[in-house]
Amino acid sequence: MDISDINPRLRAATKKAPRINFENALTRWIIAKAAGLAPGKRMEGVERRIVVHEGVRLRVYIPAHASGAALLWVHGGGLVVGSAALDDIMCSETAAQTGAVVVSVGYRLAPAHRFPAAIDDCYTGWRWLQQNLSALGIDPNRVAIGGQSAGGGLAANLVHRAHDAGDPIAAQWLFCPMLDDRTAADRSLDAVDHFVWNNRSNLVGWSSYLGSAMGGDELPPYAAASRRGDLSGLPTTWIYTSDIELFRDEDLEYARRLTDAGVDVTLEIVNGAPHGFEAWAPKEAMARDLLDGARTWLATQLSH
Repeated sequence: MDISDINPRLRAATKKAPRINFENALTRWIIAKAAGLAPGKRMEGVERRIVVHEGVRLRVYIPAHASGAALLWVHGGGLVVGSAALDDIMCSETAAQTGAVVVSVGYRLAPAHRFPAAIDDCYTGWRWLQQNLSALGIDPNRVAIGGQSAGGGLAANLVHRAHDAGDPIAAQWLFCPMLDDRTAADRSLDAVDHFVWNNRSNLVGWSSYLGSAMGGDELPPYAAASRRGDLSGLPTTWIYTSDIELFRDEDLEYARRLTDAGVDVTLEIVNGAPHGFEAWAPKEAMARDLLDGARTWLATQLSH
């Protein structure tokens, strides 16, 4: 892939984006450690609380004008890096613009903690939110689940798990989600060196999380969202992907399958955007447009 494949409005930002070799274990360790030490940021008009529940660290963002709705958010990082603290501004802005209380989960990372550690931590965060709805002034029928990249994949799996438990879910909000381990198993995709997250990095992420089960004929429930057969009854969905990113085909296929199962789906396809551009170039006009539209959609779903 060449810089000419990038939307002209994002080329300057893309040139400044770091090219990280996720195949290097030392590099991953350093990035994961640095992310874990990130102090986070506060935003005026949004109260941030930190809660530890059953060993899981949760960041709770309460807007000044709370609407009685909530969002459970899951950060990205390929299942091997990242932290909830790095999404402080994303979560604070979402809380302020939608009126929803946002709960962000600090889940354990692979390979030190393989499946089901991350999804178990997300479910622990979900159960904490469910147990504290009344205390936070939240209507149980106005709670959504969302996430970005690997967090989007975990969010989709969390939707499956919460749905199977009989919990009401108002919507799912999926930013360029990492849904299918079989993409990583397709070594022909290595030939396209996607910006930010290529298939060699993808193999590191999925194999670190799933071990030798990655790419096999069957996986346990809630391991990879695309593996679920029955998608009927899932909540209304917003999902975005880019036409040039690695996850395009798996995201489009998941959106199609949701639609075929009778789920109301809003699909956004961004032209010429590298993976997760809204996270590493949030001030770019294209990122602001995407985020504003996504938050408008979310606020609408949580308004009733």
